[in-house]
Amino acid sequence: MITVEFFSQDGRRTGFRVSGHSGYAEAGADIVCAAVTAVVRFAEATLNDILGVGAKTRVDDENAEITLTLPAKYEDEDTVQTVLDGMMLTLASLRDENPDYIEVMEV
Repeated sequence: MITVEFFSQDGRRTGFRVSGHSGYAEAGADIVCAAVTAVVRFAEATLNDILGVGAKTRVDDENAEITLTLPAKYEDEDTVQTVLDGMMLTLASLRDENPDYIEVMEV
């Protein structure tokens, strides 16, 4: 199962961690993993490459985990939070369609 955790502090999202494999199908044919990967890559690229937030990203291929942590200060808080809101809604929709393969939570 893929586990998605959104981190919050003082009413704002501060990052996320996505870990695990869905188990929907074999590697290379797993459309659930592919969908989650696309959403995560989109959010990370939007935050860092387009908005220039400078979020710290750590990838652990061995444990199938990616963690993104926002810096303490950055420009355009509303836009950054909107990107994370969109990511969360998209992953929650995928979870609703595939409840045995994805878990989404706020911590």
